[in-house]
Amino acid sequence: MISLVIPIYNEELVIDELLSRSLATLKEIGRPFEIIIVDDGSEDSSLQKLIAYREKDHRVKIVELSRNFGHQAAFTAGIRRSKGEYTVMMDGDLQDSPELIKDMFEKMKLGKFDIVNGYRKSRAETGIRGLMFTIFHKLFAMITNKKDVENIGNFSMLNRAALEALMQLKEKTRYLPGLRTYVGFKQGFLDYDRKGRKVGAPKMRPRHLIKLATDAIFSFSRLPIFICFYLGLLGVIITMVLGLIMIFSESKASLVTDYKPMLVGLFFMGSVQLAFIGIVGEYVFKGYKESQNRPMYFVRNEYLD
Repeated sequence: MISLVIPIYNEELVIDELLSRSLATLKEIGRPFEIIIVDDGSEDSSLQKLIAYREKDHRVKIVELSRNFGHQAAFTAGIRRSKGEYTVMMDGDLQDSPELIKDMFEKMKLGKFDIVNGYRKSRAETGIRGLMFTIFHKLFAMITNKKDVENIGNFSMLNRAALEALMQLKEKTRYLPGLRTYVGFKQGFLDYDRKGRKVGAPKMRPRHLIKLATDAIFSFSRLPIFICFYLGLLGVIITMVLGLIMIFSESKASLVTDYKPMLVGLFFMGSVQLAFIGIVGEYVFKGYKESQNRPMYFVRNEYLD
């Protein structure tokens, strides 16, 4: 069986095309399948459309979350209910073409790979949004020391062994593309061009993208802490050098009476310290959130049988 997991949030305008194209592709593959749609607290008519579609085809299954818990939590809710030997993760905005699932399955059938990741040769986002994506993916690739991570997202296919390994990871702060890399296994790639949205505005606002980026970076790296340490060390060295210059300078009197350099130095060091406290606080907060051990999501209704 092939399980296709799709989280959605306020996607009433694309649901008909999303399901019709997904069903057509999975039927063409010729294996038993299920489509698990996770409604992440939609406020439009998305859920009603899904229920109507399910009445026509019970292979469309629905998980309704009690509110909006976020993209990664919705994906987690879906893959935990996946029964297939192969599980596909795909966004619900049609930027990733459902027709590519067939190509992914062809690669999986060869037995060489446990995970096939969609590898973005290009993406349609431009402007500030495109720049944010580019900076984050390049930074994350540098942090993880895996260049291929730079061009992959949620779109992927996993076999049962890889999915079971992924589900063993219990942290609440999740970045699934990074976690797929972390579990290892034999990973392959399918090159494709990521399209822009056909209709509607992107549901991931800049603040959501920034949160996802910080979750990924703080979950997989100590780099922010190292930056704090080395910048602090550099500040100590610079301060010692300037102090020696002041002591042995011929113009000591002018340095003592001129308060402006001192104020600039104080403001600079105070700002640096506040930034460092914020970085350390982010790690402490994420550790606190994990220690609370709250569920990632709550399910209001399920339509699975």
